[in-house]
Amino acid sequence: MESVPALIRRIAHDWDPQLLVVIPHPVRITKSKLLKTGELERAAGLAALNAGNTGGVLVILDSDDDCPAHLGPELLTRVRTARADLPCAVVLAKREFESWFLASAESLRGYARLPADLEPPDHPEEIPGAKEWLRKRMQTGAYASTVDQPSLTNRFDLTLARRADSFDKCYRDITSLLQVLRARELDPGDAVPEL
Repeated sequence: MESVPALIRRIAHDWDPQLLVVIPHPVRITKSKLLKTGELERAAGLAALNAGNTGGVLVILDSDDDCPAHLGPELLTRVRTARADLPCAVVLAKREFESWFLASAESLRGYARLPADLEPPDHPEEIPGAKEWLRKRMQTGAYASTVDQPSLTNRFDLTLARRADSFDKCYRDITSLLQVLRARELDPGDAVPEL
C-alpha cells in the first residue's frame, strides 16, 4: 500500500522532476482474488472512481510462478475492456516486487541491515524467494515486507533495477501513463491524478 505510490512518485520524479503526481488511495486485492472472473474489473472500477476522469489505472502485482509475458497481456485486455475510458497499464513483477531490489542490490549496501558488500545475484528475477534472499542477508532481524519494502522502495537505484526486465517494463509503463495523462491536461504544471 505504501510501496507502489512511492515507486510511482520516484519514477515520475526521475522522468520529470517538475511533475506533481497525485495518487489516490490504492485498491489492494490479493492476486488469487484478482484473477477471478469479474474481480479485476471491479478493482479497476474502484481505482477509476478514486482517480477521476483525468486519471489512469495501474495494476501492479507479483507474478509468483506465472509467466508475466502470458498473464500480463491477458490482465491488460481485461482492464482495458472494463475501463476503456482511461489509460491503463498492468505490470507483473517477475516472481516478486522484491526481485527489483535484488537487481539493484549494490544501491542497498549498508542500508536496512544489509551488508556493505551486498552483491546482486545472477538472474535476480529467477530467484523464487526474493524476500528470503533478503532475509538471509540481513545482519539483524528478518525481512518484514510491511516495514522493509517501503523503505527499500524509497532507496533502490531505479537505473540499476532496470536490469530486471519486469522492472524495466514497469518503468516504461508508468512513464507512458504519465505522458498520456500529461497530454490530457491543459496545463502541464497541473497535478496529474494516477492509479
